[in-house]
Amino acid sequence: MYSIVLIPFLGTTLGAACVFFLKKAISDRTGRALSGFASGVMVAASFFSLLLPALEQTKDMGRLAFLPPSLGFGIGMLFLLFLDMVTPHIHMDKSEEGPKSGIKRTTKLVLAVTLHNIPEGMAVGIAYAGYMYGNSGITMMGALALSMGIAIQNFPEGAIVSMPLLAEGVPKKKTFLYGVLSGVVEPIGALLVIFFAGFFVPIMPYFLSFAAGAMIYVVVEELIPEMSSGEHSNIGTICFAMGFIVMMALDVALG
Repeated sequence: MYSIVLIPFLGTTLGAACVFFLKKAISDRTGRALSGFASGVMVAASFFSLLLPALEQTKDMGRLAFLPPSLGFGIGMLFLLFLDMVTPHIHMDKSEEGPKSGIKRTTKLVLAVTLHNIPEGMAVGIAYAGYMYGNSGITMMGALALSMGIAIQNFPEGAIVSMPLLAEGVPKKKTFLYGVLSGVVEPIGALLVIFFAGFFVPIMPYFLSFAAGAMIYVVVEELIPEMSSGEHSNIGTICFAMGFIVMMALDVALG
C-alpha cells in the first residue's frame, strides 16, 4: 500500500523523460497550458482531498469548526513563504533574463521545482496517514485519488524542469536526471510524514490544512503567474478549469 507515495514521483519521472522524445524546448503556449492544468489539479486536490476532510474532523466544534483548518492553512502558507525566502529560487518564466545570483541557472531551476514538490509529498503522506489511522474521513481511494492527481500535475512539472535545460545545451541524460532528482523529495517527505503522523493524530486537521495551504501557495506564487502572463493567457485559464475538473472527478469517483 505504501506504493501510493511513489505515484507522484512516477509522474515527475515520466515528465522528465520528455527530453528523449521532444527535440525542442516547450513553447510559451504549451508552458502556460501545462501551468494552468497543474494549477487546477492542485487547487481541487487542496479543497476536496485535504480541506474538506479537515473540516469533517472538526465538525463537532460547531461554529468554531473552521478554526483548526484555518490555522493549519495559514501556517502552511507561511511555511512555503519561509522556504521561498531562504532557498535559492527562480520563477520558471522564460522572459526572465538569466540568474539573479551566482548560482548556476540549471541548479536554481531544479531547486525551484524541488521546492514545489515538498508540499505535494507532504500532502500525499498526510492523506495516507489519515487513512491509516481511520479517524480523518479519508478513505484508501481518496488517498489514491490525491496521489494520482498530484502525479498528473507532476508530469508537466518534470517536463518544465528538463526541457528548458535541454534547450540550454545540457545533455539529455543529465536533464532527465535533474528532472528525476527534483521529484525525489516527494516520496521521502511522504514517508517521513507517515512515520511521524502517529504522534499527531489528534491534530490531523491541522496537518491536512497545512498541506493544503502549502500547495495553494505554490499555485498562487508560481503557477498562476506563469499561466496568465503573455498573449496566450486564455489557454492557461481553460487548462486550469480542465485540471480542476479532472481532479474533482478523481476525488469524487474514487473517494
